[in-house]
Amino acid sequence: RPSVNLQATVKRNRLESSVDGPFSAEGSSTNSQVAVAARQPLFNLGNSAKVSQAEASLTAAEADLKMAEDDLVARLAQGYFDVLAAQDVLATAKDNKKALAEQLASAKRSFEVGNSTITDTREAQARFDLATAQEIAATNDLRVKRIALDQLVGRADVKPNPLRVPVNLESLNPGQIDGWVQGNARAAMVRKAEVGLKVAKLEVDGARAGHMPTLDAVAQVARTHISSGNDLVKAQSGAGTAGSIGLEFNMPLYAGNAIQNRVRETLSLQDKAERDLENARRSVELGTRQAYSGVQSGLAQVKAYEAAESSAKLALEATQLGYRVGVRINKDVLDAQTQLTNTQKDLYKARYDVIIGAIKLRQAAGTLTAADLTELNKLVAP
Repeated sequence: RPSVNLQATVKRNRLESSVDGPFSAEGSSTNSQVAVAARQPLFNLGNSAKVSQAEASLTAAEADLKMAEDDLVARLAQGYFDVLAAQDVLATAKDNKKALAEQLASAKRSFEVGNSTITDTREAQARFDLATAQEIAATNDLRVKRIALDQLVGRADVKPNPLRVPVNLESLNPGQIDGWVQGNARAAMVRKAEVGLKVAKLEVDGARAGHMPTLDAVAQVARTHISSGNDLVKAQSGAGTAGSIGLEFNMPLYAGNAIQNRVRETLSLQDKAERDLENARRSVELGTRQAYSGVQSGLAQVKAYEAAESSAKLALEATQLGYRVGVRINKDVLDAQTQLTNTQKDLYKARYDVIIGAIKLRQAAGTLTAADLTELNKLVAP
């Protein structure tokens, strides 16, 4: 684009001459000038490359924005379900403590009537104390997770809605890893690396343009005023306006090998950008495959833990019944109760890991959108 500049100069000149007589030129003068100069580039490959680089930089900035948005969505989902997971763990710890308190009371009654030894009572007491410590730890963990979510959301006392019951985790769509990997070209990291390569190529063009001539249209209008105190040059005093318009051609001939060295440097940077692009594609593909495997494994674990939870409940009921009829001891009941509690904790963790893993899979593949949050909302209670 053209450029227009306002220029102003004021000069005070003083001349002392060694020539005496009437032709002495001693004296002082003041020159002032105000000018408006305009320049319109007509041919400049270097400037053209810089404009294209600026446009490409905009695309890179958009890719950075997309990565920041995806990261925010992932962190928000992580914080949201971390709170729900901590709530479930605390609820399980309370139920476990309540069940162990009942078993402790039962052990004490059996000891008082002589049906059990002091060992049963002490084992029940130890399990109860451990459950109390676990409840305290779960309470503190929930408090920390809530603070983290409040800070992320920017509001105080955020209360996320729990998962719908029964929890129904859908399978991935598409169900094959190839369907996820094929969309990696849309990943923000890959697009940014592609832009980086484009900018590097334009940098090479800009460096090579240093050998090329430039052609500009120039114009200038100047108003000059001269005021002299010397009689010989007073006739030159006064004001005048001058204008000019023309073409300015500039052809580089020799720059101390600076241009050649700059070209070699940009070619090396272009080679690096190509390697960075390939690395970005491989990193995105690797991250996508790892996230996909994690979600698929998590779904299988959830089903296994759900079956294990049902079995653990049945085992606990059978053990409690056996304890009441005298075919099982107190330690068997305590072990069954602990097994159920641990299984439930693992189940809750696996469920939330699958949900977060699905978000991170879409983030890695570059397909995360606001519609995914809408689908995520279907998992929580209104």
